[in-house]
Formats: sequence, structure tokens, C-alpha cells
Amino acid sequence: MMRDDFEGMSVFLAVAEVRSLRGAGDRLGVSGSAVSQALRRLEDRLGVALVQRTTRSVRLTEAGERLYAAVRPAAEGVRAAVAAVSALGDAPRGMLRLQVSPGADSVLASPLLAEFLARYPDVQLDVHVSEARVDIVAGGYDAAIQLGEVIDRDMVAVPVGGDMRFIVVGAPSYFKRHAPPRHPRDLAEHVCINWHLEPDAPPYRWEFTEGGRDFAVTVPAHVLSTDPAFNLRLARAGMGLTMTFEDRVRDELARGELVSVLDAFCTPFPGYFLHYPTRRQASPALRALVDHLNNEPETMKAVMKEIPLGRLGRAEEIASAVLWLCGPGAGFAIGQALVVDGGYTIR
Repeated sequence: MMRDDFEGMSVFLAVAEVRSLRGAGDRLGVSGSAVSQALRRLEDRLGVALVQRTTRSVRLTEAGERLYAAVRPAAEGVRAAVAAVSALGDAPRGMLRLQVSPGADSVLASPLLAEFLARYPDVQLDVHVSEARVDIVAGGYDAAIQLGEVIDRDMVAVPVGGDMRFIVVGAPSYFKRHAPPRHPRDLAEHVCINWHLEPDAPPYRWEFTEGGRDFAVTVPAHVLSTDPAFNLRLARAGMGLTMTFEDRVRDELARGELVSVLDAFCTPFPGYFLHYPTRRQASPALRALVDHLNNEPETMKAVMKEIPLGRLGRAEEIASAVLWLCGPGAGFAIGQALVVDGGYTIR
């Protein structure tokens, strides 16, 4: 009954606004006879005539005028609400919740973020900074920014911030007491300050490259913490060697407060990725943030470059992910998603 009443009221409103059965049918996408039948059923349920029909026009009865005056404001309110909600699907707005690794906060803490918020004043950011791995969906996040090596398989991953490099550093006072290591295996004879993601997680194995081959070294952890910034403070104090992002200590290196060693074994690698589940469509706010971080507001061609993560298995999945992320305008990517060395690229 409720459905019939709603359908009948929709028909009545169309008739009252255009004062024509055929015109109401054109608006609703049905025939004039279907409009007449729906209107007759509504009148039968109400027990009162709402319109007077002639061969050329339709006129509201007194009851029809009263009903129209009563329901017209509500109908206009519904249309306005529908229009407002529809607009949410196009314009970036609302709260965007991000989980960000401590080292990746520099991606957001830059003029780019201020420019993004100025460009999209209806978007708010809720940023949770943590080194721990997090379930984006269970945690209620829209996306996360982390290193590629910790990203799960069911994620769309977009590079942000460019390549990075891990380096080994120590204070000049430390090297007054210890000869600098010449090879990563020499670290076994040094005081090392290491970190792990969580208290129960294993210590990080320091990664290096030699002759085009990647390898990892288990260093003696004289100090182990979950806070790389704390480790850096200890290294500055001359307590030992630690491994950190080169960008994080560039100023200290320039001032001579820290000294890097084993540089020949420390090569660049793909840095941080903004990622979110493939099964979740990116919101307009998230798409806008991805576009902005990659400085490519019109298309994602520069964003979806080679991603050597090996996270997605089939070209069809990648193409679908691009559509979800970029919207209908990303049709250029379909059929151009290629699996490359376990990763993927869009050309």
C-alpha cells in the first residue's frame, strides 16, 4: 500500500505541476493512460476526486489544490535533498581518514597539503601517524601511506613522494672510538641501534645491494625500539649506528652532526605508496588527494607508472582499479595494463 501511495503521489505531483496527463507521462517516462490509471487508483484510495479531466486540459479540484499545497513543500525538500546527496558523488568533500607511517608524514606536512586544503575547503583530514601495520577497513580508514613492502595484496597502490634511500649513520664522536665499517658484514663488530614495528615484532634486517643483488643483514641490536626518531637521537649522541631515511637526516649530514657510511651499498628504492582496498571505490575526496599529491589534476597517467610491488595479479584487476581510482575519465588505461616483472605498469 505504501508503495502504491508513493507512486500515486508522484503521479499526482507531476499532473499538478504540468496540468496535463500526457505531459506528466512524458516527465515520468510512462504513457498518458498509465498516468490516468495511477491517478484514478489514488483517488479511489482517498475517496475524493483530485482532478477534473477534459479532452484538452486537467484542472485540480478543491481537494486536489489542498493536497498539492500540502505536499508541494515536502516534494521540493526531497528534490533538494536528492540533489545535495548527488553532488556528494562528484565534489570532493567530507572527512578523509588516513593512516600514515611516521616517515611518510613529510609527504603530507608540506606546502602540497596546504594547497590541497585550500583548493578543497569542504574536505577535512583525520591523520593517524603510527608505525604499526593496520587493517584499513577494520580501522575505519579511507587509505594509508606506507612503504610498499608492508602493503597487502588486495590494495590499489599509488606512488607518492618519489624514490627513497636507507642509509647507515653515526655521530663523529662514535667514529672517534670505532673505525667506520667498510662492508655490511662489518656491522657485526659495531654498536647498532635498531627498530621493530611492534614490541613483539622481529627486529628490522638492514637491507643493502651489492653487484645488483639485494641482501639483508641481521645486526646486533644493542638498543631496540619502536621509534626511529628515538634511535636517531641516540645516534646523534654517539651511542651507535642506526639506519634511517636519507631525507630525514639530510640537514644533519650537511652540518656534520652525522656521518653516513656504507653508501655504496645503499641504493634507492620505491618509497611510499598511498593505498586502499581494491574492493572499495575511492571517494571523490580520496581521488582528489591522489591527484594532488602527484601534481596531475587532469589524469592519472603520471601516477600509475611502474609499481614494482607485485600486489595485483591480472591486468583486468589493474584496469578496474584504475577506473575506480580515476573515475570514468580513465578509460585510456583499459587494455593498457601490463604485468611487468611481478608488478604492473600503465603506459
